[in-house]
Amino acid sequence: MFSLFNRNKEKTSYRELKRYYKIVNQINQLEDTYTSMTDDELKNMTVKFKERLANGEDLTQIIPDAFAVVREASKRVLNMRHFDVQLIGGLVLTEGNISEMATGEGKTLVASLPTYVRALEGKGVHVITVNDYLAKRDFELIGQIHRFLGLTVGLNIPMMEQNDKKDAYNADITYGVGTEFGFDYLRDNMARSMEEKVQRPYHFAIIDEVDSVLIDEAKTPLIIAGKMSSNEDLHRIAARLAQRFKQDEDYDFDEETKATSLTDQGIEKVEAAFGVDNLYDLDHQTLYHYVIQAVRAHVMFQRDVDYIVKDDKIELVDMFTGRIMEGRTLSDGLHQAIEAKEGVSITEENKSQAQVTIQNYFRMYPKLAGMTGTAKTQEKEFLEVYGMRVIQIPTNRPKIRIDQPDMIFETTHAKYQFVAEEAKSRHEKGQPVLIGTTSILQSEKVVKYLDKYKLPYQLLNAKTVEQEVELISEAGQRGRITVATNMAGRGTDIVLGEGVPELGGLYVIGTEKHESRRIDNQLRGRSGRQGDPGESRFILSIEDDMFRRFAKDVVEKFKKKMVVDNTKRIQNSDVSELIERTQRIVEGAHYSMREYNLKLDDVINDQRRVIYNLRDSILKRDDIMNHLEKMLQETIDFAVRENAPEEVNPIEWDFETIERTINSLYLTPVTLDREINKIKTIFNEIEPGHIELLEYIKHFEEDERMMEFIPRVMLTFIDSMWVKHLEQMAHLKEGIGLRRYQQEDPMRIYQREGLELFGRNYQELRRGIIEQIVGFMKSLKETNQEE
Repeated sequence: MFSLFNRNKEKTSYRELKRYYKIVNQINQLEDTYTSMTDDELKNMTVKFKERLANGEDLTQIIPDAFAVVREASKRVLNMRHFDVQLIGGLVLTEGNISEMATGEGKTLVASLPTYVRALEGKGVHVITVNDYLAKRDFELIGQIHRFLGLTVGLNIPMMEQNDKKDAYNADITYGVGTEFGFDYLRDNMARSMEEKVQRPYHFAIIDEVDSVLIDEAKTPLIIAGKMSSNEDLHRIAARLAQRFKQDEDYDFDEETKATSLTDQGIEKVEAAFGVDNLYDLDHQTLYHYVIQAVRAHVMFQRDVDYIVKDDKIELVDMFTGRIMEGRTLSDGLHQAIEAKEGVSITEENKSQAQVTIQNYFRMYPKLAGMTGTAKTQEKEFLEVYGMRVIQIPTNRPKIRIDQPDMIFETTHAKYQFVAEEAKSRHEKGQPVLIGTTSILQSEKVVKYLDKYKLPYQLLNAKTVEQEVELISEAGQRGRITVATNMAGRGTDIVLGEGVPELGGLYVIGTEKHESRRIDNQLRGRSGRQGDPGESRFILSIEDDMFRRFAKDVVEKFKKKMVVDNTKRIQNSDVSELIERTQRIVEGAHYSMREYNLKLDDVINDQRRVIYNLRDSILKRDDIMNHLEKMLQETIDFAVRENAPEEVNPIEWDFETIERTINSLYLTPVTLDREINKIKTIFNEIEPGHIELLEYIKHFEEDERMMEFIPRVMLTFIDSMWVKHLEQMAHLKEGIGLRRYQQEDPMRIYQREGLELFGRNYQELRRGIIEQIVGFMKSLKETNQEE
């Protein structure tokens, strides 16, 4: 056991692992006790653990016994016994941190331990996976252990019936895809009754492939959208205009941040094309929106890299996995701008009705934990955003894969030439080769070079997704050459064929460094699993996309002292430093972008909490009349203070607007003396009418019809206001970049104006609700009087 920790001590401190080792020792000493138990005795331990917790015992005190019970149940149910390193992984997760475990170390079985322990608290545990297939697999496989021990297990996947979803959430442990949990949260906050809600309060979640879910996917918010028609002609005209535009003349495009904006010349061309005087006028906001989206579609999105065109449709490609993102579309008209660019049918736009970022959704869990093979490079972000530390878990068997140093060439042609030669020499001796690429376009370039040598290969990218499982499962067979985008990364197991270990195992070639070192490490991790032999190497060129986008000036400077051999391979010893520095710059840029987007969403997040809390209290029928009276008071208060500000001379106060607002609500009209010079006097003047209205409203407390009507009106107004507010906030965010010339931090402008916008919309919401309800009450009164 000691040597097992020693192997990894350069990554995770020995002192840190020693603490876990002591607990593992306790678990191992309990093994004989639980092995000797009957099935019924073992199952009954769940009841005993729950009793101990109910009697005030701390969760940490039952962990050794609970882990030993799960290990024993796993042996009996699945014939799988947890290794000691898997117990360490489980302890890390139970504490709410990230277990970094190498590929093939059995993360799925590890999750059975903390899920059981945390489920004993009776508040529910969510196990988040990256796709439906893995959620079903874990629900069926690991769920057997928990069901054996008397816990309930649920599965949450898209398109389920509402009652089935509710049952899944009420289970002790619920498996599902992260996005579906997020969408259920949004749907629950659009529900028209408490019965429609499916989730219960959050408690504890474990995220498999945590870096993929919380970092790679975190830049795309979860949005529930309603369809709205788009202006097809305007999209197509804007697309034609964007194609004629020239970079640096008509628009600026920063390759590093992907920021896009029109220049003065570009603005003039748009104004001339559409015959408008000033593109930045509020009247032309929609036109500007269509044009800037057309320019973004033109420069930011590349066919067969970011999307493919299939069956008259634009299908988006996930840059981190290379997979097609089924059913996903870009919002705010950007998807339609790409459709116009490619000349395919233009679909309806998505109008946001509810949204939340991945970060803000998962930060609602009091305790969060995660598993992955690659997280250490992003530890700072995990700690700052989610409060999770990354603990590297030693491998069960020593890793014997050889990670060769990078080879860097002057040109992409020389690089691909060498990749093909490497594949040929390994193929001739029978060693399987996996060539990893960063896009569909790049994978298709690689195979052209393999064709020159007439080498047999299997091509795996988003266009061949149907054969993925079959192709990957065979990638470790003798003599096999597989060319793959990042699809070959997550959740795929490559088993070595007969005689392959003796040939050195699977040889992985990376043809371009990814913008994240984690993705490179995942590619390497396809080889050398569970102590298998293997080898990996990155073969690059300084013409690669990453250098062109993020280190153009540095590369130009480097070229002046560059030394190459006759194969165009760069001989300078400091070239590897250039690669590492560039990758750190890229990761820093992406981190800054995620941080910026999170700050933007934090503004909406505070507003979302206000709206969702208000909705909840109305759905629960928490003192509806009190809500109504409070809204009335706030509406009147706002009308007075808005139109009679204390800092303004009373001569300038707008008495007419105050009277108009008050008289639209009160039963007896109010006329204010124009000589009033104190706000307190205004409130004194209107108080009798206010008391009269409150007493009138109280009469309806026993009216069942009215008590049904009031919450319905409130919810309708709230939902309508929120959709409108989200759209306005999106336009505000889009326009912030235009105002850099103001020499003010765009974030500060967004926070300030976003708050003002919310205040204004919230006031309109309150006033709308009050006017509708009081108006209905008045009409009822008149009807009753006539009768």
